[in-house]
Amino acid sequence: MSYLKFDKSLMINLEQSLPKEMLRTNKSGAYHCTSIVGCNTRKQHGLLVIPIPEMDEQAHVLLSSFDETVIQHDAPFNLGIHQYGENVFSPNGHKYIRQFDCESVPTVTYRVGGVILTKEKVFISHENRILIKYTLVEAHSPTTLQFRPFLAFRNANELCIENNSLNKDMQSVANGLSCCLYPGYPELFMQFNKEAKWVSDGHWYKGIEYYKDRDRGLPYKEDLWVPGYFELPIKKGESIIFSASTFVAKPEEFEKTYEDEIATRTTRTSFYNCLKNSAKQFYYKKDDEMYIMAGYPWLNVRARDELMALPGCTLSIDHKKDFETIMDTLVSALQRYINTGEKHRNIKEIDLPDISLWAIWAIQQYKRAYGNEECLEKYGHVVKYLVEAIREERIYNLYLNDNGLLSTNGQNSPVTWLSATVNGRPIIPRTGYIVEYNALWYNALRFLMSLYESDKASAAYLLELEALADKVKEAFVDTFLNDYGYLYDYVNGTYADLSVRPNMAIAIGLEYSPLDRRQRKKVLDFVTRELLTPKGLRSLSPKSYGYNPTYIGNPVEREYAVHQGPARPWLFGFYADAYFKVFGVSGLSFIERMLIGYEDEMTECCIGSLSELYDGNPPFTGRGAVSAAKNVGEILRTLRTVQEISKQLSTEASE
Repeated sequence: MSYLKFDKSLMINLEQSLPKEMLRTNKSGAYHCTSIVGCNTRKQHGLLVIPIPEMDEQAHVLLSSFDETVIQHDAPFNLGIHQYGENVFSPNGHKYIRQFDCESVPTVTYRVGGVILTKEKVFISHENRILIKYTLVEAHSPTTLQFRPFLAFRNANELCIENNSLNKDMQSVANGLSCCLYPGYPELFMQFNKEAKWVSDGHWYKGIEYYKDRDRGLPYKEDLWVPGYFELPIKKGESIIFSASTFVAKPEEFEKTYEDEIATRTTRTSFYNCLKNSAKQFYYKKDDEMYIMAGYPWLNVRARDELMALPGCTLSIDHKKDFETIMDTLVSALQRYINTGEKHRNIKEIDLPDISLWAIWAIQQYKRAYGNEECLEKYGHVVKYLVEAIREERIYNLYLNDNGLLSTNGQNSPVTWLSATVNGRPIIPRTGYIVEYNALWYNALRFLMSLYESDKASAAYLLELEALADKVKEAFVDTFLNDYGYLYDYVNGTYADLSVRPNMAIAIGLEYSPLDRRQRKKVLDFVTRELLTPKGLRSLSPKSYGYNPTYIGNPVEREYAVHQGPARPWLFGFYADAYFKVFGVSGLSFIERMLIGYEDEMTECCIGSLSELYDGNPPFTGRGAVSAAKNVGEILRTLRTVQEISKQLSTEASE
């Protein structure tokens, strides 16, 4: 049985099927995203959504959808579906769906009378191109297919309204047509692997609604231009391949391109394989550089998110070379910023003060995977450079104090992942001594010492680092550990923030923690009681002032809620590390049970992936970006840790 399969009863029930989304990317910034029934439910959905660097840094929807109609005995059966109002859908193509299967590629099976038709979609890697393969599995009489392209040509975060500015011209190409509705956009080429008849019949389809935007308090209605339709006959057993791209393709090569792309895919036959497949979809290659997208459908490349996601999305799935390429791109950009103040054109937020600390943590995971010697040779100089840049206060807005702790100013602009703002001001103005900053700092010092511990020439330098690390450890405990049994989130002068937040889990989950085992356990118990959920750690304890577990409402309401209770799966990676540090291999069964909560999400929200955040209270509904890199990465890293411990126990049992 397929791991990701949905039957007729679920597919025709829009209350169940519409919330489930699917995502495919080309690993170069373009994507296809929609609901599993093919009804677009948010403005970022589309069949072909691509970045257009010449225009801006955002994605643009060229082809919104492609409606199919089956014709037999002159009777049309439209398989498309669009929403036009509250519970108003037209056409109602979902009623013909018999099955959705996403084990290899997204495959929808339709049944119309005696006709059985399958539709498979494949996004071609590193090309702005999607292929759709239609196969007529069963038919008892002559069958014709019609296809109507719904064109948008707009920014993915905006909406299209009927206008007279569009260019209605269509140009003939091999087995298809090309068009470009507005200046500045690339041409869209729509082609088949066999000759198709084109019928010009232009109309605006007005008032299409996206209910997820409506629920988010955003504009949610738009008009889409449909210039006409393609028509071609299909025989029983025959397959027809449609290509939508930004370049002229060769129809005779469609079949080979389709098969070659499928051969590179990881079949989603397990929890691990789903996350592995999802991880690779965040890869973003541009020219000779490579990055990890923070998420889809609206997040870009952000330095902190990239570093948090990097080990899990590469090393945990045995993509060592990809880790090195992505890390080399980021390190080069980070060093250039530290030395000259020049920001990278593609990597956002590289100027934040904790990026160097997260870069060191990511490199530390490389050592864990491939050993000290290889890590020292590849990244020893990088870690040393970053530590010294911090010590010399060459990192903007990061200060080394006499007690060894790092401080920063986050009053006017957010400097941590708790970055929500209203009117440009941070809602949570974390400033002064920040708990994860200083835990990462202590960890960085000890990690650097471990890299060079066998280098006799570095003996004096190591003693210097050890003295600093000891000072940091003492000051950390004195500053953050309180009598209640948890760590203050940040301390600014005489003010200590009493909010119970999950950043303390980072402090106890690091390889080198400034807390001893007894102190770690005390904090771990507190985190378990107040922050742990089946979908990650809450961003705020229910017992703390301002707790708001649900990320809903208009943009301002959501900004106020985003860090006041909703849970984040990526934090579970640090929680699991801490749990194993405290309980050793005896903690395996508990962590395995907790992972079930994430596996359950493989058939919810964005199937095969993890959402950006989840409500802090049951039923822990997924919200935000439908697929988030750091969540996928950290759960993958935890799965790898579980596999390693299980293997260790198995080996010990057999000896």
